[in-house]
Amino acid sequence: MPSVAVAIICKTPAPGKSKTRLSPPLRPEECAAISACFIADLGQTIAGLDHPAARSCAVYTPAGSEGQLLGILPDFALTLQGDGDLGDRLARGMDDLLAAGHDGAIIINSDSPTLPASILEAAIEAVLARDQMVIAPAFDGGYTLIGLSRQHARLFQDIPWSTERVFDLTMARAVEIGLPAKVLDMWYDIDDARSYEMLEAELAGKVPPFGGPGGGLVNAPATRRFVELRRAYSMAAQ
Repeated sequence: MPSVAVAIICKTPAPGKSKTRLSPPLRPEECAAISACFIADLGQTIAGLDHPAARSCAVYTPAGSEGQLLGILPDFALTLQGDGDLGDRLARGMDDLLAAGHDGAIIINSDSPTLPASILEAAIEAVLARDQMVIAPAFDGGYTLIGLSRQHARLFQDIPWSTERVFDLTMARAVEIGLPAKVLDMWYDIDDARSYEMLEAELAGKVPPFGGPGGGLVNAPATRRFVELRRAYSMAAQ
């Protein structure tokens, strides 16, 4: 039976070190709390995948936070991130997951708690189909996930991370090295005030328009509870 590591790349939540671009509107302690919610909800989606090849994993930092992270992601296999910028850490994570014996690896950002399971299922199938890059674009110009069955480190080199050019430049890298690319449906990351508003709208029932036929409202219970309690507290304080 083949196996595919379906891995969240994440930082174990801590006030002042997690989701800092969400402050404002959130306070630092709220940023850490919602980060834990994002990770927990995405982890629930991964753990609930029907695909028999799916293996629940996390590529994490910092060292020493394993106990706290396993409290959020029980039964996930943990792989420590390497040093360097995001590209270095993605490349090292891909190396380590494939070296662990998996037939493919998919690395997912930790900021998309409502990412549809259908996108992850499609990514697994694409990784197992052939040697190709599997990628799902993000609304902000990045990507929500990238998957490979063999390492192609060039995909992660010389990329201006956290810019709207990440997806396009990664696609250009694939063309440069002659690697076919399978592009999946778009989704979004929650990493600033604008995307937080998008999350609130989605949880209120407005499904984002860019998800394609695989889109649809994901419950994301921990994130939903955080958003609803924060809204109730804000209304009570007025």
